[in-house]
Amino acid sequence: MTDLPPLLLIEDTPSLQMIYRSVLTNAGHSVRSVGTAAEGMAAFVESGATVVLLDLMLPDRDGLELMQEMLALRPEANVIVITANGSINKAVEAMRAGAHEFLVKPFDETRFLGAVDNALAGRGTPRRAPSILPARPATPAPVPTGAFVGSSDAMARIHAKIRSVARSMATVFITGESGTGKELCALAVHDNSPRSSGPFIALNCGAIPQDLLESEVFGHVKGSFTGAVSDKPGAAAAADGGTLFLDEICEMAPALQTKLLRFLQTSTVQPVGATRPRKVNVRIVCATNQDPLDAVRRGRFREDLYYRLYVVPIHMPPLRERVDDVIEIAEAALTRFAAEEGRRFDGLSPEVTTLFRRLPWPGNVRQVLNVIRHVVVMNEGGTVTSDMLPHIVADEPGLAPSPALLAPASPEPALDALIGKPLAEIERLVIEATLKRFDGSVPKAARILELAPSTLYRKIDGWK
Repeated sequence: MTDLPPLLLIEDTPSLQMIYRSVLTNAGHSVRSVGTAAEGMAAFVESGATVVLLDLMLPDRDGLELMQEMLALRPEANVIVITANGSINKAVEAMRAGAHEFLVKPFDETRFLGAVDNALAGRGTPRRAPSILPARPATPAPVPTGAFVGSSDAMARIHAKIRSVARSMATVFITGESGTGKELCALAVHDNSPRSSGPFIALNCGAIPQDLLESEVFGHVKGSFTGAVSDKPGAAAAADGGTLFLDEICEMAPALQTKLLRFLQTSTVQPVGATRPRKVNVRIVCATNQDPLDAVRRGRFREDLYYRLYVVPIHMPPLRERVDDVIEIAEAALTRFAAEEGRRFDGLSPEVTTLFRRLPWPGNVRQVLNVIRHVVVMNEGGTVTSDMLPHIVADEPGLAPSPALLAPASPEPALDALIGKPLAEIERLVIEATLKRFDGSVPKAARILELAPSTLYRKIDGWK
């Protein structure tokens, strides 16, 4: 460690400066500490520091401006910003401007040293290093499902954002409709990060029963509950040294949200039934097909957890907003699936190309892939024509059921029939009517009701 430049600590409160310096020194780090922005910039230039701990509230200058000046001078530097609870929005702004990590006072020694260790592990990597994520892959083979095939402006912006954020420890929050490729976006963040050689663990919070979710995330020890016949590490421990992807994060139970917040603050996990916590080094990427801020307003998602996770947002646009990408995705999928099935196809016919551009694709990229997979499996090869397509696509009408179809012809009598019934019964009646309308299709009903399919399945199971 003596060959490396010292850590630079910029903190204007003498008592905190002394505590931080003592903790770092006892952990074996060389530290240079100053109390003002002017002293901090001078020390940054002189010492060659590549890891900076920066309090955003300084007496002589805004800490965010100082950080931006430092990164302009030395892009490979990793800046850990420190802020009080009331200034968390400032910390989020700093993360979006290039900070490596942020700490909210008060924080414990484990969390503090964990952030420093992460920053040291990533030091020396140029901020704008060439990325392995291309704007458009030369061949479809490296792209498992085609979700990142496309040259539209929307996808170009997503590629650029992934390159920018991947090398940091910042939490990425991915939003978008079902089927838009949120998990592939998370995987791209992982693959372009210094953690790419580590594990990528994906966990769907909406597909696991709530009473088992804590065990799935944090693990359990043998005998901790009925059915726990052996120790299980859990997803957080399994992702140690890599990335933990939490899909459908807004489906997480409130009690587990509290434990997740503690995990983010301390970087430790405590399996169900265990007496001692374990420290892990994990980067969090999460996703939802809901509006997370709306979930906060409705009391379904903790506000403090939202601010902790919603640092760098990435929105995956629906396919109908990037029509130009549809043909590229379809052609790439056709090449890939044909190779897997040992068949030879010559591309899409003009009529199919025209049809694909016109369709709204409510299932997004996932629906395109399913259509192409159907074509490849059910046909020997040649040019893809409309008669090779599944009927729901070839016929076009009915692909995107309109919510208006659910509206009763005379709304007032229908409303009168519901008055006096318990809310739970009304909900069940609406769900059952929607399912009946779409021949029992849970995905179609969930889309109309604006619910995750997993939520709808749980409600149905609860009626049995």
